[in-house]
Amino acid sequence: MKAFGKTVIGGGLLLLVFCVAGRAASISTVHWAQIVGIIQAKNVVGKLTGGGEPWSTYAGHADVNLATSQVAFDVRGLVLAGGSSIGTNPVTSVFGTLVCNPGTSTEKDINTPTVALDAQGNASFIGMFSKSTAACKATSVAFLITVAPAGTTWIANGTFSVSP
Repeated sequence: MKAFGKTVIGGGLLLLVFCVAGRAASISTVHWAQIVGIIQAKNVVGKLTGGGEPWSTYAGHADVNLATSQVAFDVRGLVLAGGSSIGTNPVTSVFGTLVCNPGTSTEKDINTPTVALDAQGNASFIGMFSKSTAACKATSVAFLITVAPAGTTWIANGTFSVSP
């Protein structure tokens, strides 16, 4: 009976390892616990150039479901952190931009619809990206706040973590 018990426990642990490993390979939800302003002006992420001045935030987060293209983000206090306009926000609208495979030949930049950014640097969005994110992998994505209407200049980014 002892041998049977060890076999059942060992088999159960092995099954648990395979389930966890399988789940890790198929993670489709990415969570960025914080949104931070660009520190180094004109920093390039893939094909997107950083804003001309440093920016800062005091709060923010983003969640993306790669399988369904659903996105939710919130940024608070996104203002200039340098130059003669420090502490102000001259930008009135932004995109949440998902960069899949940044810096590679297969890079794909996917935007949300335009999101209003108020004078205090606050913006929130819950909805869908403009294109499918299904081909993106959780291990090779970046989340940026880009300036609308062009969406080619970024001023903030998500700090990365993957949700199990």
